[in-house]
Amino acid sequence: MKFAKMQGTGNDFIIVNNIELNIPVEKFPEIAKRVCTRRISVGGDALMVVDKPQHAGDFQMRFYNSDGTLGEMCGNGARCIARYAYENKIAGGSMVIETLAGDVPAWRINKRKYKIRLNNPEIIKLDETLSIDGTAYEYSYIELGNPGLPHAVVKINGLCDFDEKKLFQLGRKIRYYHDFPKGVNVNFYEIMKENDVRLKTFERGVEDFTLACGTGSGSTAVVLSLKGVIDKGKPVNLHVPGGILSVHVELNESKVENLYLTGDTNIVAIGEVMDEDLVL
Repeated sequence: MKFAKMQGTGNDFIIVNNIELNIPVEKFPEIAKRVCTRRISVGGDALMVVDKPQHAGDFQMRFYNSDGTLGEMCGNGARCIARYAYENKIAGGSMVIETLAGDVPAWRINKRKYKIRLNNPEIIKLDETLSIDGTAYEYSYIELGNPGLPHAVVKINGLCDFDEKKLFQLGRKIRYYHDFPKGVNVNFYEIMKENDVRLKTFERGVEDFTLACGTGSGSTAVVLSLKGVIDKGKPVNLHVPGGILSVHVELNESKVENLYLTGDTNIVAIGEVMDEDLVL
């Protein structure tokens, strides 16, 4: 099975072209679980599948988390798959990616930098409270697209020095909190200065912190813009463990009209999966 491995700000993905491979879709959850497992196969946060468009897009993006579950959308994944599509002549420098959460326009900025329009938030709850082990935490809830990709945005003072084990346990408990029937991606943030924000995201499906989360960065920028915490006229720089992502939120009063994510991509490897325990 031919593949490319790419990473965007530390989120790493295995990408396959099913327009050429013609693998039955029902096999991809098991394929994802196998090839995404580090040390016994290629390893990655997720498997992304390029497939034939279902309507007016250039191609369809199927996104499988490392546990085999189907994801609605992934911002960093969309940036990487846009570069893959461009360099493999599946699409031009401006394209539309079909995802479960809706169509995602993407643009090539230069060889490595790609910009996408994230799905607009369909559900926004800015001032919510939850209780974990007797401690109350204020959070905002965002769903990007329809069906929505769920995100909780939680402020943590001193995030940089917060105990990693305690933060992991807190992230896991919020991820499975009873108020979130679909589960939730948990974005812990703190303001560094002006429009610079430190961010760590615990991702459902991966069940751990990842080096970056594009939709988490977009959701956090939306919350901070609507709350008036940052300068609404400037892009927000999200400092994630894997680097820096730029998010531009276009507001019309209190409504999000456009949400853009920009960042670098990196082609790590191109090759063929020879895993003898993988059944295609």
